[in-house]
Amino acid sequence: MTEAKRSETSSGQGGGDVVLITGASGFIAAAVIAKLSDRYTVVGLDRAGPPDPPPPAAAIDFDLGSDEAVRAALNEVRARYGNRIASVIHLAAYYDITGEPNPLYDKITVQGTRRLIDGLQSFEVEQFVFASTMLVHKPTATPEERINEESPIGASWAYPQSKVDTEALLHEHHGKIPVVYLRAAGVYDDDGRSAFLAQQISQIYEHRLVSHFYPGMLCAAQSSVHRDDLADAVLRLVDRRRDLPAELPLLIGEPDAPGYAEIQDIVGETLHGEGWRTIRIPQPLAKAGIILQNEALGSEDFIQPWMIDSSNDHYILDISRARSLLGWEPKHNLRDTLPTIVAALKRHPRAWYRNNKLNENLVAWNDNPVSKPAESGHHQAGAVAGMAGMGHGGMDHSKMDHSKMGHEPGAAAKAGHAGHGDHMAMMDRDERRARWALYANIGLGLWLASSPLIYDSVTTESVGAAARFVTVDRGLPSVEWRANALSISDFVSGLAIALFGALSLSPRTKTWAQWAVAFVGIWLFFAPLIFWSPSAAQYNNNLLIGSAVIALSVLVPMMPGMSMAGMMDPKNIPPGWTYSPSTDAQRLPIVAMGLIGLLTSRILTAYQLGHIDTAWEPFFAGSLTDPRNGTEEIITSDMSKAWPIPDGGLGTISYVLEILMAVMGTRDRWRTMPWMVTFFGILVIPLGVVSIYFIISQPIVIGTWSTLALIAALAMLIMIPFALDEVIAMGQFLGWAKRRGKPLIRTFFQGDAIEAGAEDTSDAMASPSTFWADAKKGLTLPWTLTASIVIGALLMLTRVLFGTEGGMANSDHVVGALVITVAIIATAEVARALRLINIAFGAWLVAAPFLLDGVGHLGAVASVVAGIALIGLSFPRGKRSAEHYASWDKYVI
Repeated sequence: MTEAKRSETSSGQGGGDVVLITGASGFIAAAVIAKLSDRYTVVGLDRAGPPDPPPPAAAIDFDLGSDEAVRAALNEVRARYGNRIASVIHLAAYYDITGEPNPLYDKITVQGTRRLIDGLQSFEVEQFVFASTMLVHKPTATPEERINEESPIGASWAYPQSKVDTEALLHEHHGKIPVVYLRAAGVYDDDGRSAFLAQQISQIYEHRLVSHFYPGMLCAAQSSVHRDDLADAVLRLVDRRRDLPAELPLLIGEPDAPGYAEIQDIVGETLHGEGWRTIRIPQPLAKAGIILQNEALGSEDFIQPWMIDSSNDHYILDISRARSLLGWEPKHNLRDTLPTIVAALKRHPRAWYRNNKLNENLVAWNDNPVSKPAESGHHQAGAVAGMAGMGHGGMDHSKMDHSKMGHEPGAAAKAGHAGHGDHMAMMDRDERRARWALYANIGLGLWLASSPLIYDSVTTESVGAAARFVTVDRGLPSVEWRANALSISDFVSGLAIALFGALSLSPRTKTWAQWAVAFVGIWLFFAPLIFWSPSAAQYNNNLLIGSAVIALSVLVPMMPGMSMAGMMDPKNIPPGWTYSPSTDAQRLPIVAMGLIGLLTSRILTAYQLGHIDTAWEPFFAGSLTDPRNGTEEIITSDMSKAWPIPDGGLGTISYVLEILMAVMGTRDRWRTMPWMVTFFGILVIPLGVVSIYFIISQPIVIGTWSTLALIAALAMLIMIPFALDEVIAMGQFLGWAKRRGKPLIRTFFQGDAIEAGAEDTSDAMASPSTFWADAKKGLTLPWTLTASIVIGALLMLTRVLFGTEGGMANSDHVVGALVITVAIIATAEVARALRLINIAFGAWLVAAPFLLDGVGHLGAVASVVAGIALIGLSFPRGKRSAEHYASWDKYVI
């Protein structure tokens, strides 16, 4: 806000003496201003906003870090309000939770206070109230001992030490100005707004395992103070300023403080209907876990090692001085207010998390849109860190664009009654426009049914030598029998497609008839494999017709059976997410990799069926005693023959279905087509991992490689990280539906609308740059994963590099390939935790040279070094993107 506007918006008129408040846009200041403004003219000093000090306080720009800025602010105070000041309430300070010394403690808290108190010497100031903290005192050993103003001073970390230093400075520099050292307990309100308390409550709310453990005495207790009670104490201080000593330390807090375990039980009972089991763990173990999490894993957890050291501290206050001098008694207590705080969380989880500066995306799916959230207001930005007293710190969420995170006001009402008719008309129009696809299926069915009439005669004599060899090698029925069986299948399937295609035109039968066409299409994929088609024309005709009729029955037209409410809902960004995981750009890389896999698997299938005499293989010659190349050896091996149909053909079917499913639906399909996303995820992820493992094991079991199989495996592997985020979003949607009491099976197959979330209408395919920017959302490649991939590749080459052989060579090959697999999957942030699996592989590499044969001295050293390096590279998470994944954020570790 400009200076002129700040002057115009509020004059600070309260009809009384002038009171200055520093840090006036903060959490505590809002309550103090409200309390004082009826009796005093309140002037707020703070850095240029927003946020600005709340009305009716006047606002003056003020920066404690600059001598010139402090002088300028005080000169403006003098010009506007004169030379006489009743009281200065000095709330502004620096605060962070790291526990580490920071130059800003001295620059802002200590020297900033010096600048202020020195500048005030030329004014007639009746009182200077310095917001200190009870933490300047040494903690007591038991909760029975109480702390009073004469208790020993002894801060245990950087924040309270800055307050100790500032009190000492004021003792030397306050001059003629009476000073109060207001040593307040941790501040909270009915919404929480206490960092330590909010963390404790949120962990129980989320059922986090860590919420059941505490590294200190379970009876450890620290006084708190409600924000309104603190404001009342400040008002009494100002009112009685002329009756107070020239230098007054004063403790403000609730004398009856609940212990840690009691708070746990109250919160657990209020949230989940039962007390919360809490187990005390050794401090060294807790500290080791925090260091491992923060330093090794690169997590940004709230808990810091210094907090473990302070977990036994007791701060129970004796407030006799406040009672006698001010007549002050707290009207609230934390024990009775906890149910109110928890009720606010249950009423509107996302707003509560936002107000308490927690990651609101974690609870986006838990939000209750019926109730209105408690607005955080301007004072949210200065919220205070709980038991640490009145420090100003923490992350400011006031400038966050919550609409991008699925919290757009009114988003749930966009598909209201007013637009119902328009939506219905639009869907009916779209359905009519896509009706050509149903007619096309009728034509394709008739094409397929008539195909046997135009096929060349397929006999043992007419097929090639490869087809005859397959017949003998696999013990199959005659070529003629198989060709005729497939012809009959084509005829019957074609008529069925035509019939169901015609029934798809009727509103009464279209729902099941369209699906019937799709299932016949799937049968066309399998029929040539089951009958071991001796004809390449028949096989490819079935593959193409099957793909086409599936696309024309459930992809081009509106998919039958979908929820009408789900289709009418425009929201496509899941609640708590910053992007849609189902955009065209997100799915196109999967389509591209699926196409590569399809083209390679077709070659393998053609060789297995005997349609071609040789399989393309540019690199691997195979066994010296076998005239076939590596690819031919692998796809005719005993491992391959264990399948009753060509396993290359199964790969072809898998890739075709992946392509079809990847292009199916719109960017909201994670909630409108959960069944499809589920099956798509099964095809890509678990089946993909299994197929990759089989390909990895081929050189060990069979003794050679296949270039085509490696290409297909790499394509499959690259698909997985692109597919994971959509599966996670779909799972969150189904979890939300279950909690809402919706029929789970119906929601799984039909989808549904959602109450939260947001709409993204941008065109990610507008240009290559926008395509790639959207496609890689949720994916990052830290250098640690890159290095792990390089190590994996080198392990697969140890036969060449170090001359390893036998068991050691096989071990290096398998471990190297698995390391690459894990690292590539972990490029998806939702799967980043999987990188920890490589720690086990690293440990094996360290031990393997001592357990396996076939390794020389150089190879053994290389294995140990690679193992240690892999372990070290697998701990750090690496820098993550700015994307959020709702409750899954907690697993991005």
